[in-house]
Amino acid sequence: MKDRVFVQVITGPTASGKSRLAMELANMIPMEIINADSMQVYRGMDIGTAKPDSEDRLRVPHHLLDIREPDEPFSVGEYNKLFREVVPLIAGRQRLPVMVGGTGLYIRVALGGIFPGPSRDEELRKNLLEDEEAEAGTLYRRLRKIDPISADRIHPGDLVRIIRALEVYDLTSKPISVHQDEHDFNERPYRTEIHCLNPPREKLVEWIGARVDRMVAMGLLEEVRTLKNLGFGPGLNSIKGLGYREMMSHLQGDMDFHESVELIKRNTRRFAKRQMTWFRAEKDVIWHTIESENDLGALAKEIARGLAAKG
Repeated sequence: MKDRVFVQVITGPTASGKSRLAMELANMIPMEIINADSMQVYRGMDIGTAKPDSEDRLRVPHHLLDIREPDEPFSVGEYNKLFREVVPLIAGRQRLPVMVGGTGLYIRVALGGIFPGPSRDEELRKNLLEDEEAEAGTLYRRLRKIDPISADRIHPGDLVRIIRALEVYDLTSKPISVHQDEHDFNERPYRTEIHCLNPPREKLVEWIGARVDRMVAMGLLEEVRTLKNLGFGPGLNSIKGLGYREMMSHLQGDMDFHESVELIKRNTRRFAKRQMTWFRAEKDVIWHTIESENDLGALAKEIARGLAAKG
């Protein structure tokens, strides 16, 4: 048991204070941060993803940030491979690997392994894409019909995961959710402790609104305009991320600016609700009610004491 590397996990819904908690903890222990946010892997997408700023990244080493262009595909399998490469490097420097982010699937797979599934079938994928191009949304509706559990887990705009789920079903005659339940993510290559922030709903709604307003003030619209001018269009999975798709719709003339900002807030609240549903289904999660920044400082001290007691 003791020969396995210990990985600390800090997760929770968007805007709950995960990064702030991690930086507080970094004041107390030698550690490096591993990104667990599926949007922060993309270069040039900083404001809308609430990516750690240059000061934080200079103070504490961060990993798996800015590793893909917005038009480059990136899968949970690739994330798992990179995660498992970086953990022993951090441990070898006598520092604690701390996984920080709210993408539940990344955390689940990195800590528990991944159902490998059948090999890609490029012809099948081509046909599926053609179906989607002929009628937008048809693949998600198909997934909802054959595998409602996966449909609840996958965002309707996440074509990469939708296509993979349909591919697995077509090739095995069994929903990918069933394969995953049978696999049960039980590899357990690391010792872990998962801390999940759980603000009261009214606080989280307030913090989400404040965060979106802050992103707008920092230049979110200009960030999206730059991406658009570089040729990164709304069809990309990266641009379908929160904040980006709404601002892109504004730039295309589909809605006014105020409407796009309010839509970001609404969609972010809905996303946070889905995140909490996911985390509540996870095993061995330690929950923390957070109502202020002072709570984050106190929690960092509590976590540091617990780590010291573990040796």
